[in-house]
Amino acid sequence: VQLQASGGGLVQAGGSLRLSCTASGRTFRYVMGWFRQTPGKDHEFVAGISWTTGNTIYDDSVKGRFTISRDNEKNTVYLTMNSLKPEDTAVYYCAASSGWRTTSEVNEYEDWGQGTLVTVSS
Repeated sequence: VQLQASGGGLVQAGGSLRLSCTASGRTFRYVMGWFRQTPGKDHEFVAGISWTTGNTIYDDSVKGRFTISRDNEKNTVYLTMNSLKPEDTAVYYCAASSGWRTTSEVNEYEDWGQGTLVTVSS
């Protein structure tokens, strides 16, 4: 699976952004995830969704603020981020897992897109 992420940018605290991740290849059985990374730290799980069931999971730090969704016809997964905080500043990556369950484990994601930078100013 090839992944192309976009939608990052600079936004003020309290603002919103929507990230997109377009996938090509055999995506129908995959689980898609969004992760983020700041300098010197490991990838941090943000949200995940199953292409087949639509089941979603979120990290506690983004629950109620971020929403992951999918458009099967466009082969695109979105991360809608509201009420952004400076601590949300990071490079955001989308990733695909060939497993059947929605997971937050970074090691279960085999394919990764390039990152897109989100900067939230205070």
